[in-house]
Amino acid sequence: MEEEKKDFVIRDRRIFSQEKEETKADKKDAPDSKKEAEGEAQKSRAEADDSVKAAQEAAQTRLPEINFPTFIFSLNASALVQLGLMEDPGTGKKEKNLPLAKQTIDMLSMLQEKTAGNLTKDEEEMLKQILYDLRIRYVKEKK
Repeated sequence: MEEEKKDFVIRDRRIFSQEKEETKADKKDAPDSKKEAEGEAQKSRAEADDSVKAAQEAAQTRLPEINFPTFIFSLNASALVQLGLMEDPGTGKKEKNLPLAKQTIDMLSMLQEKTAGNLTKDEEEMLKQILYDLRIRYVKEKK
């Protein structure tokens, strides 16, 4: 049997470790592949540093206490964005999505029904006023 000639060479270019020694076959391509590998490693390190900094900044930002009123205010803000009355924080644009706004208003209404008798007077009044305001705004936007 004759040995077949290899017309191509298979090289594994994956980076498993920064300190891994190069093989003899890789030494021919060392200048190009090494530069590419270093460039990719620097990019990934920079992205990791950016995400760590963002996480640290987010941790330093004081978030409001999670309680019933803040939850209701959050749903109210979502409904106002969906009605196109406030800018979407993600896009910075005002866009209407009336079906989603209706769903958010219905969720608030359901919460009002399910929590009846379990809320303080201030919480009941706040929820009642928010629902009234959102329903009026929804009707105006639907016209």
